[in-house]
Amino acid sequence: MKIVKSGWCAGAAAGEAVPVGGLLVSVTDFTADRATDLPGIARAGFRLRRAWPTLDGAVGVWLWTIPTRRRAGSVAVWRDADAMRGFVGLPEHVAIMRHYRTRGTTRTGTWAVDHADPGRIWPDADAFLRGAGA
Repeated sequence: MKIVKSGWCAGAAAGEAVPVGGLLVSVTDFTADRATDLPGIARAGFRLRRAWPTLDGAVGVWLWTIPTRRRAGSVAVWRDADAMRGFVGLPEHVAIMRHYRTRGTTRTGTWAVDHADPGRIWPDADAFLRGAGA
């Protein structure tokens, strides 16, 4: 199956020096129970993505989907775990998660990288997603 992804959206921390220990990549993989939820999920994701250039500690993000499998999510790169937790706690993100959490299942993964190279990060994220039957 083909994964359809958005372009890379650079965040506020793009271009900053990489901290000791590297950057954090996070992958979110949501499988909706019903395909009719996917348009709302996509709209919510793109609303959050518009704020990406201003988010403290955000290096970059892709949104992705596999509509035929009712799957959608993000691949984000963060300065560190604190930056990721700050995003997870944003009221907008919390509201989206509360709205959709009972409408499907979520799988996540994180790992460290030594620099923000989209050409290296996406293949690893793609492998993670395909490991769930993409």
